[in-house]
Amino acid sequence: MDYSADIKRYTSNVNAAAVDSIVKYCGIALRGKDSQFVAMTDPAEVKRVVDGFCAKKLGLAAGPAEAAVRAAGEKMKADKTKHRVTVYYLIAEATGTMSKLA
Repeated sequence: MDYSADIKRYTSNVNAAAVDSIVKYCGIALRGKDSQFVAMTDPAEVKRVVDGFCAKKLGLAAGPAEAAVRAAGEKMKADKTKHRVTVYYLIAEATGTMSKLA
């Protein structure tokens, strides 16, 4: 999967080091048929993203993290499948925490 190409659909500048960091963070989850995507309509899935990636990797508090997850979902709403790496990248970009990835 070319994650950078998918990310470019939503933002003009793609930081390759940040993409690599997200892929490494996600690890084996990207191999699963369902786990490679984020289900934005599932509150439990959104909570997992907030409590996992946002809190642990980016150091975000719950409020700003939830807002960033919802903003990424809104930006990607035309897509039925929201790739986890793209969602995570958009969250980091929106919250100004890209430096924690690269």
